[in-house]
Amino acid sequence: MEYVRLGKTGMKVSRICLGMMTYGTPKWRDWVLDEEASRPFIKRALELGINFFDTADMYSLGVSEEVTGRALRDFARRDEVIVATKVYNPMSDDPNARGLSRKHIMDGIDASLRRLGMDYVDLYQIHRWDYNTPIEETMDALNDVVKAGKARYIGASSMYAWQFAQALYVADLHGWTRFVSMQNHYNLVYREEEREMIPLCQDQGIGVIPWSPLARGFLAGNRSRDKGGDTTRSQSDEFAHHMYYTDADFAVVDRVSTLAERYGVTNAQIALAWLLHRPGVTSPIVGASKMPHLEQAVAALDIALTGEDMAYLEEPYQPHRVLGHQ
Repeated sequence: MEYVRLGKTGMKVSRICLGMMTYGTPKWRDWVLDEEASRPFIKRALELGINFFDTADMYSLGVSEEVTGRALRDFARRDEVIVATKVYNPMSDDPNARGLSRKHIMDGIDASLRRLGMDYVDLYQIHRWDYNTPIEETMDALNDVVKAGKARYIGASSMYAWQFAQALYVADLHGWTRFVSMQNHYNLVYREEEREMIPLCQDQGIGVIPWSPLARGFLAGNRSRDKGGDTTRSQSDEFAHHMYYTDADFAVVDRVSTLAERYGVTNAQIALAWLLHRPGVTSPIVGASKMPHLEQAVAALDIALTGEDMAYLEEPYQPHRVLGHQ
């Protein structure tokens, strides 16, 4: 395993992050693994050298945090793992149990810590931009969360570059804690982040930890143009059906498949290797519901793509509308 600094911080994270959305309860999504089935993945991730685990309050409506916390207490020392969670999405029908108000942030961090069974999280992230709360209120509250010792660092997730720049400016203006990471939607069939967000992050020393590095499994090469697939998630994931599946997307997958055959690896490994070679990328967030997928993701670190390989994979790409900000 390789370890790198998260942005300009001194904190080292593994170059593969285990995404915890897959672990919780199938009552939330039918493709989610329950706790008993989830624990071996967390244990194996630690054995492979992964120290970075990303969850969110809304994953399985809190159950993912509970599963994550119990497993890490059993399998690891708290000071040897990097735990990230998020706040923003609705946690109930209550009008204040959502968004990025001071009230919800303060309630949200305490609830996440209770579910995780931890005194602090290493990275507390805003899951999306809140158009109903002034960014000054959000940044002030997040600064207080850090000063209270409930989070070591703060991060953000999918938004427009101008919004992220505004948040950074507000933090600097008031001397508040700054975002150190951006968890954005970025993969071989969705590269719009290369236009503004990733250059902004590189300029500002922000760590980039992309979500959906395999395009929700689309880049694995097992999807058909009729939006079918051979997994439960591929058959039920309407979100993916609205994001990918253009002719150009399938052209990219064909290139991935060709290169994977040439290297003797899986499509997923080529897609991850491409992302790991891209400038500014710190640690892609990988989900795994089958053990070989987890092990192959770590093995992708050993794949050295050439400049010609990178150009070959990138050439068929066609621009997309903005996807993943909501």
